[in-house]
Amino acid sequence: MTATDTRVRAAARPPAPAVRTRRPGTRRKLELAFLLGPALVLFVGFVLVPIGIAVFYSLYEWNGFGPLDDFVGLDNYTDALSGSVFQGAIGHNLIIAGLSIGVQLPLSIALALLLNRKLRGRAVLRALVFAPYVLSEAITAVIWLLMLQPNGFVDQTLRGIGLGGLVQHWLADPGIVLYTLFAVITWKYIGFGIILLLAGLQGVPAEIREAAALDGASAWQTTRHVVLPLLGPTIRIWVFLSVIGSLQLFDLVWIMTLGGPANSSATMATYLVDHGFKRYEFGFGSAVAVILFVVCFLFALLYQRFALRRDTDGALTRMVG
Repeated sequence: MTATDTRVRAAARPPAPAVRTRRPGTRRKLELAFLLGPALVLFVGFVLVPIGIAVFYSLYEWNGFGPLDDFVGLDNYTDALSGSVFQGAIGHNLIIAGLSIGVQLPLSIALALLLNRKLRGRAVLRALVFAPYVLSEAITAVIWLLMLQPNGFVDQTLRGIGLGGLVQHWLADPGIVLYTLFAVITWKYIGFGIILLLAGLQGVPAEIREAAALDGASAWQTTRHVVLPLLGPTIRIWVFLSVIGSLQLFDLVWIMTLGGPANSSATMATYLVDHGFKRYEFGFGSAVAVILFVVCFLFALLYQRFALRRDTDGALTRMVG
């Protein structure tokens, strides 16, 4: 077959049908819609819509019955923010948040460093430390409520070891009830902080510690100048979760004290439930809920902007096609 015949046959062959290809941009949009659509619908339906409804109800004086016909505008917000009880509740949340950072954080770091060493029975110790976190808030509150009753387990234990002078009305004294609750909160949640920090310690390379030791650094200097800086991202995450949890504190306080005595342990969440459900002030309670949401949301934004940003700047954010 000559070259001329080959060219003739190629020219006579019918052209191949054109293949229609979908543009990469359209395909990516369809993938995003398919993957994010259900989650977006749930987020809008169960987060954004309830927030919008709460904002709407907060503009009315409504007891939960009958139509919404008593429009009061921003009066519910001004009444809440100007009330001494709600201001005290905000202060209690801030005190718990400050104590969490000042007491729980150093204690969690110390125990995490201890449990990260090779100790006999280390797995058992870790399980014992983490066990209180597994218990529900309701069970924890009931257990400690019984133990802190007058002549209860705590009082009897103090008397048994010769410290009867320390016995107090733990949940009835306005001066110490908040700190008693903080002790219970620490017992309940410190295990989570320790496990979180232990996970962070696993990411500290042993070679860096060995290099610091070869350079003559002591164990304390290695911990302070090597381990803790590398543990910084984990610590910042723990601080964020701890502060948000402190601002939203409800279960333990409500079951153990109902915010008393004389509102000395009230938090924003207990104040909300007390007015919104017990007193049937649903419009006022909705305003308190919106205020609580705004406080948490602003803290989250500011913390992300000024604290967590250093941890996410180097993260991979480019979408993989």
